[in-house]
Amino acid sequence: QVQLVESGGELVHAGGSLRLSCAASGVTFSRLVMGWFRQAPGKDREFVASISWNGGRTSYADSVKGRFTTSRDNAENTVTLQMNGLKHEDTAVYYCAAYLGNTLRTSASAYEYWGQGTQVTVSS
Repeated sequence: QVQLVESGGELVHAGGSLRLSCAASGVTFSRLVMGWFRQAPGKDREFVASISWNGGRTSYADSVKGRFTTSRDNAENTVTLQMNGLKHEDTAVYYCAAYLGNTLRTSASAYEYWGQGTQVTVSS
């Protein structure tokens, strides 16, 4: 059974940084495309970032490009999301997600596996 567990969410001031982590188990991690999504209160879940199986390709939402960076460690079965220059509008529950494949996708429907989410709150 595939499990994804996020950590690292907390309250931070605008302009600050946070590093989210997601640990995977129950699957050959290097076969997974990993993604990050977020959902703010009253809004739909939105794509944040994705990374290919070997970390060679990444994709970012325009709203976070240049501020967020995702990376992975296949030896440790982890993926991280480094968030810099945080803004109040980045406040949301952040989810780690994954699917077996090669193509980077931005649609939540493409992702088979999901974590429980971690809350990021950015005070203005």
